[in-house]
Amino acid sequence: MHFYDAERIGLFIDGSNLYAAARALGFDIDYKRLLNLFAAKGRLIRAFYYTALIEDQEYSPIRPLVDWLDYNGYTMVTKPTKEFTDAMGRRKIKGNMDIELAIDVMEMAQHLDHVVLFSGDGDFRRLVEAVQRKGVRVTVVSTVRSQPPMVADELRRQADTFLELLDLEPQIARTQYRDDRPAGYGPGGDPHPEEEDDLS
Repeated sequence: MHFYDAERIGLFIDGSNLYAAARALGFDIDYKRLLNLFAAKGRLIRAFYYTALIEDQEYSPIRPLVDWLDYNGYTMVTKPTKEFTDAMGRRKIKGNMDIELAIDVMEMAQHLDHVVLFSGDGDFRRLVEAVQRKGVRVTVVSTVRSQPPMVADELRRQADTFLELLDLEPQIARTQYRDDRPAGYGPGGDPHPEEEDDLS
């Protein structure tokens, strides 16, 4: 990985995107190991984790993870999901956090030397470009090894460095015998609400 010792680093994790990428590669992420990995690369200023929450459910499968991350070094950015009915009459849940992530990256840029973006979403290409113009280096973490690839080609090209998530697996995967993460966040189901593009 291309990091310098004195670099001020900020992590920005698109929760549902990273979860989907890891699931497509067949492993679970140990978020304590992930934080320690990047903290050892420079001066970790902040680690943001973005996810939408279904608020009216009695039990949300992502709530234990959100609480655990909140107490273990992550800055949680959440918002309630919106429920709507699509053109086919199906109930859908929308929980897109792109705007929140973009605003935080732009606000934090002056305090950082290196932004690490955990997302493959091509919508972030312009954000990456804008931050680079401020003199900040950007690493994108996603995967091209899933079928289909989870990272948009334009985002990968815009980044200063692309980190393949599968290459990080030995350093950040949750091991069978060491489960620091809360129950209910295993491979059994996606705790993240489906993200829909907001057309309103």
